[in-house]
Amino acid sequence: MAVGQTITGSASPLTTIANGAGGPDRARIAALTDEWQPDLYVVGLPLQADGSDSDVTQAVRAFAGELETAGIAVEFIDERLSSSEAESALKAARARGSRGRVRKEDVDAVAAVVIAERWLTARQD
Repeated sequence: MAVGQTITGSASPLTTIANGAGGPDRARIAALTDEWQPDLYVVGLPLQADGSDSDVTQAVRAFAGELETAGIAVEFIDERLSSSEAESALKAARARGSRGRVRKEDVDAVAAVVIAERWLTARQD
């Protein structure tokens, strides 16, 4: 999960949300929503390389529908290659002197930033 600012057009990682067999940690999302009071949820839409739905696209759409019941609008943004982009950025940072391995949680956090900033960029166009 990331938070973005429309004024600066930038985003920052907030946290990662567990996504287990029962789906995402809805209680954690609700707590963060109460704390941050967002105007909008931007949800990354998992698509195939050709732009068609992936095997999880419908589940993501259903989850977004749940988010809307909180009274906060939801918009989708294409999330293709966001994790690859995030992993590349983290590896580059590590090569410049950061220590430690690239963890999945770090990739997920940076991918959330990538997704949020894609939405912010698209909004400016």
